[in-house]
Amino acid sequence: MTAPSRVIERERKYELVAGSGVPRLVGVAGVEAQEDPVEHVLDASYYDTGTFRLARAGITLRRRVGGPDAGWHLKLPVSADERQELQLPLGGDPHKVPGRFRRLVQAYTLGEKLVPIAHLRTDRFAHRLVGAGGRTVAVLTDDHVTGETGGETARLDEWRELELELDPSAEPGLLDEFDRALVAAGASASPWSSKLRRLVGDRVQPSARLGEKPTAGDVVVAALREHYGRLQRSDIGVRVDAEDSVHQLRVAIRKLRSTLRTFGSIVDRRETAVLVSELQWLGRELSPFRDTEVVEERLRRQLDSLPSELVFGPLRQFLTRHFAREAAEGRGRALAALTGKRYLRLLRGLDVVVEDPPLTRKARKPAKAGLRKPLRKAAAKLRRAEAGARGLSGVELEVALHDVRKKAKQARYAGDLVKPVYGKKVRAWRKNVKALQGTLGEHQDTVVGREVLRQLAVSGHGEGQNTFTFGVLYGRDSARAGSLRERFSVEWERVREGKRPRWLK
Repeated sequence: MTAPSRVIERERKYELVAGSGVPRLVGVAGVEAQEDPVEHVLDASYYDTGTFRLARAGITLRRRVGGPDAGWHLKLPVSADERQELQLPLGGDPHKVPGRFRRLVQAYTLGEKLVPIAHLRTDRFAHRLVGAGGRTVAVLTDDHVTGETGGETARLDEWRELELELDPSAEPGLLDEFDRALVAAGASASPWSSKLRRLVGDRVQPSARLGEKPTAGDVVVAALREHYGRLQRSDIGVRVDAEDSVHQLRVAIRKLRSTLRTFGSIVDRRETAVLVSELQWLGRELSPFRDTEVVEERLRRQLDSLPSELVFGPLRQFLTRHFAREAAEGRGRALAALTGKRYLRLLRGLDVVVEDPPLTRKARKPAKAGLRKPLRKAAAKLRRAEAGARGLSGVELEVALHDVRKKAKQARYAGDLVKPVYGKKVRAWRKNVKALQGTLGEHQDTVVGREVLRQLAVSGHGEGQNTFTFGVLYGRDSARAGSLRERFSVEWERVREGKRPRWLK
C-alpha cells in the first residue's frame, strides 16, 4: 500500500485589478531574480460528501492532472496561511477516491459517500522567485481559472488570482514581507481560502459564533464543537502517525466527556449517557499506545540524568526492544478501534449532539446565570476528593490522589469553558487548579513509573540484564513522589484560599 507523501504548504491568495500585470518582487524577502513564467494547464476534480462535510472543515480533496505535482491531493488546514498536503500518485479508477484517503477523512464524512462536487481548469503561469545561490524562495503564480459545480443548481465561474507559495525550506515569516510588497503593488488579499471555497462558498454554511449575549446552551455547544473538531483533526494525525497525535486525540476525548458530564444539566445527560460511556471506551483503547510513549520518554530522560557509573550494561538497547514491542501492540489496538464500526457509531452520535444538541430548559438561561451551578459542582467534587485523601498512606493515598487529579482536571476543563463568560473572575482559580493538576500528574507518573521499573527489573533479570540501575531509578521516583505530595499540600491551600468569585465556593 502506497503511503501518502506529506508537505507543508504556506501560501496566500490575492485579487488583481482587471488588466493588471504580475507584480515584480525582486529585492523582496531576499529575492534576487524573478524568472519568466512557466505555463501549466491544471485539470482538477474535487470530491466531498453531498452535504460538503469536508469543505465545512476547510479540507480539500482533489484529483489533479497536469503540472509537476499531478495526483490525488488531500489538504488539511493548520493555520490561516498553512496547510498540510498529503499526496498520492495517479492510478487506479480515476473516478474513485483512493481507499487510503477515504479512511483518513472518515471522522468527517462519517461513512457518507465521496462524490465529485466541482471541476476546475486552471491556466497557470508560474514565476519562480530565486534567492542567493539559486535557491527557490517562493513561487508566484498567475492563475486563470474556470470552474463549474453541479448539484441542484449548476454554476459556472471564471476569475483570475495570484498565489504566493513559499518554498518548504523558506522561513514562514517571509509571507508577511511578500504580502506588504504585493499590496503595495496593487494586489488585495483574497477573501477565499481556496479556489474550491470561492466556487461553492454560499453552499457551505460558516460555523456558528457566540453572540454578544449567549445563553448557557450556546457556550456549552460551542465548546463541544471545538472539542469535536479537535478529535476529528487528531484522528487523521493518528492514522498518518503524526507526532503527538494520540495525545491530542485523548485530550479531545477527555474534554468531550468532561463537558458532557459537567454540563449535563444543560445538554441533557440522559440523552448523552451512551456517548459518555463510549468516549470512555475509546480512551481506554488509546491508553496503552500513549502510556508507552510517555513512560519511555520519561525513563530515557531519567537515564540521561544518571552518572554513567550508575548505568550498568546495554540498558538503552534493552529498553528500545521492550518499548518497540509495547508501542507496536498499542498502535495496533488504537488503529483497530479507529477502524471499527463502534467508533463510527460514536462519531455519528457526537455529530448529532453538536448539530442538533438535546438542550434542556436550563440551556435557555443567560450564560452568566446558567453556568455557575455546574462550575460550583465541579469545584465541590474536587474538594470532596481532596478531603477523601486526608489521613491515607501507601497505595490507598496514591489511588486517592489520582482521583483528586481527575477531579482537578474536570474542574479545570469547566473553568476553560466558562472563561469567555466570566473572564478574570475565574482565571486565578483556574490557574491554581491547573497547577494542582500538573503536580498530581507528575505524582502519578512516579506511581506508574515505579511499576514499570519493577516489571523491567523482572524481565531484564530473566534476560541476564544487570537491573541495579532500575533500582536506583525506583528509589529516585519514591523520593520524588514524597516531595510532590508536599508541593500538592501547598498548592491545595492556594486553591482553597486563593482568588475566586464569591459564588465559587
